[in-house]
Amino acid sequence: MTAPSSPKPPGLGPHVVGQRVVVRRVVRGETGPTGGPAFTDVLGVMEAWAGGSARVRTEAGELVVIAVGDIVSGKPVPPRPSVRLRVPAGLAERRAVAAWPPREAEPLGEWLLRASDGYSGRANSVLAVGDPGLPVAEALARVSEFYRAHDLPAWAQVVVGSDEQAALEDAGWVPARPGEADTLFQLVSVSAARRVVRRRLPGDVPPTRVTDRVDDAWLADDAHALAHLEAARPILDGPAEVGFVTVTEPGGGGVVAKGRVARGSGTVPGDQDWACLTNVWVSPDHRRRGLGTTVVATMLDWAAERGVTTAYLQVRGDNPGAVTAYERLGFVTHHAYRYLTTPA
Repeated sequence: MTAPSSPKPPGLGPHVVGQRVVVRRVVRGETGPTGGPAFTDVLGVMEAWAGGSARVRTEAGELVVIAVGDIVSGKPVPPRPSVRLRVPAGLAERRAVAAWPPREAEPLGEWLLRASDGYSGRANSVLAVGDPGLPVAEALARVSEFYRAHDLPAWAQVVVGSDEQAALEDAGWVPARPGEADTLFQLVSVSAARRVVRRRLPGDVPPTRVTDRVDDAWLADDAHALAHLEAARPILDGPAEVGFVTVTEPGGGGVVAKGRVARGSGTVPGDQDWACLTNVWVSPDHRRRGLGTTVVATMLDWAAERGVTTAYLQVRGDNPGAVTAYERLGFVTHHAYRYLTTPA
């Protein structure tokens, strides 16, 4: 058996140290199924390339030392997506219900009919993910009937690019908010985001407090919630655990920044490991002072104290400032969703 003599196969070398790679090598002393040399592949992170050998750490933690002369081929490969990014979009959306619970909910197969007297699209639309248990035409008729009974327009929340979106559009449903960008559902590791946000905190952190119930001061700037106060309070206060963050002016002044963080109720497996960050707001005359970072840092600390491993938020795709700010903290878009409704 003759081993390959190439000292540096194309795609591999010292320049890939630290990267995830796949390496095909000769297995010395073994014969392949055709009678020639036997080969095997090693997948992992290239830790070293020196002294005539390559060292690859597999995902199982094993360090494999490979003689460069035994390498047949290889190349860098993309990092494996994190576990949280491999969660199906439908499951992520079901987990999100626990952090923004509607006042009324009724299952329709795997779909969820939600009504909350008009406060927010999420709490007043059918979450159309999965199988409704009926032919689509019958399911949509049931949806229309439900919202007619609640004196609400028939809205559906659908994952962009999903079969459910296609089925509703084939049935004539149209964008509920024409011209509005899709909403991005973004995820981050709580531990990783906390490390980043600590480096971005302002030097002089203003007074910050966290309460477990929404109060008048926290609601004061929210015209939409105040207009639907009877519906808004149960939704805001409704999750199993919820924290309302406020940053006040030194000297006991009013609220200048705020946010809300909530953990699920365990209705969907694993949702207690996820926390939702919402309602991040900074007073216009107090922006660019790091107050938003202070709010997010406080919410992440709240989540970490409760054993939460994943934080998520929803941000409109046409809000580039917010999208950029969250990406700097490590948030990654998992999927996007939009609202559809019946034709006028």
